[in-house]
Amino acid sequence: MKLIQKRWFMPALAALFMTGVLAGCSNNDNTNANDSSDNGDGDEEVSGEMEIQYFVGGYGDEWWKDVISDFEDEYPDVEVKQSAGPEINDKMKTRWISDDPPDVVYIDGAGITEAQMVDDGQLMDLSDWLDGLETDDGQNLMDSFIMEPNTYDGKVYGLPLIFDTWGTWYDKALFEDKGWDAPEDFDSWMDSMETIKEDGDMEPFVTTGQYAYYFTRGVLYPAFGAAGGEDLLNDVIDGKEGIWKSDEVQGVLEKVEEMADKGYIDSGFAGISHTQSQSNFLEHDDAYIPVGFWLPSEMEGDIPDDFEFGFGPTPMNDKGDDGVMVPDLRPLAIAEEAENPEAAKAFIQFAFQKEYAKKFSESAGALLNMEEVDLSEEEDVPDYLKETNEKINEDEINVVNRDHPMASDMEDPLGDEIVSFLLGESSIDEFTDKAEKITEDYRNSK
Repeated sequence: MKLIQKRWFMPALAALFMTGVLAGCSNNDNTNANDSSDNGDGDEEVSGEMEIQYFVGGYGDEWWKDVISDFEDEYPDVEVKQSAGPEINDKMKTRWISDDPPDVVYIDGAGITEAQMVDDGQLMDLSDWLDGLETDDGQNLMDSFIMEPNTYDGKVYGLPLIFDTWGTWYDKALFEDKGWDAPEDFDSWMDSMETIKEDGDMEPFVTTGQYAYYFTRGVLYPAFGAAGGEDLLNDVIDGKEGIWKSDEVQGVLEKVEEMADKGYIDSGFAGISHTQSQSNFLEHDDAYIPVGFWLPSEMEGDIPDDFEFGFGPTPMNDKGDDGVMVPDLRPLAIAEEAENPEAAKAFIQFAFQKEYAKKFSESAGALLNMEEVDLSEEEDVPDYLKETNEKINEDEINVVNRDHPMASDMEDPLGDEIVSFLLGESSIDEFTDKAEKITEDYRNSK
């Protein structure tokens, strides 16, 4: 399967859950990347201490510990120092600012984005290293990804390790019991939320106000993709002048305003964390929630026995149009000031292996960013992955790619204004005025 990064996945992307192989990566000379005598470039010994920073959230840390342990077995001259945990991004900020970063960083969680780190000059340019790099079966590594790396002025600074996507979740068992249909477009979603509100047992929709990017990425991004495709989505992410005043964005905001005006959004959303919003959802305080594939894994200990996860693209699309899915990639990168870049490169190559892709899907309920990994016989892979695959296979979903994530210097202040907008504290005009000022300040700061 050959990736098309612009506009759509190829229809053959549907096979991403069901077929194929990707083995461990090698150097340009086609020798195995696990050869501890070189670093993938073929000329330096892989040894010494290598530090990796990784965020522990909904995916857990079982996968990381397995990969790191196996890596140390394959590279006995390398000692891996793990800096990890749910608060690790905040704890490591001072070290990044003082040019004392870890060697490898997994970019995920609050307080860290690839785009911001590139803007700040913190990540190594990997473009030349990747040029011609092959897997051990002779396939070009860049052609082995489901989604290609984000690019910044044509340069690559991180390799997308995890393929996730935001969508809207509901309890299939509850919906079947109530006789409710899962929505396929915005009109049917509004009808569904009105029915749920009239039922009186729960609020129709919840998100977290403490981390407003859940709403931005889980609702607005697919809405922008549905309204204007990749161009509109990436113009918003890049902070293009005038984009928040465009007709397409105004149309999306009118839909959001309608959700808020009709009381479909849980009135307490602004003060709750992402885990609290997810708990409320599992406890049937709320019917819909926008989250990524990590939801079931992150809340594993709190899922009621009779709860059955339903998942689909957030239905912000107009009637007659397909739903839109926006991939959310989580990259591995090497610090520009890395003390052991040779070991860092060897580790990144080592992580992209078939066996680890299967382990990740089983343990975390999401995908590594490797195409044609055979999950068809894996009993522990959850049904929602297979159901999503079926929808892609039947061309029921458009996958619209973003060139790169939004920089946190823009996303964070926009999130504050989005919360105010959802609370009804600002009109569309007032919100877009503030959004345009935020994007202007961001453009001027670059």
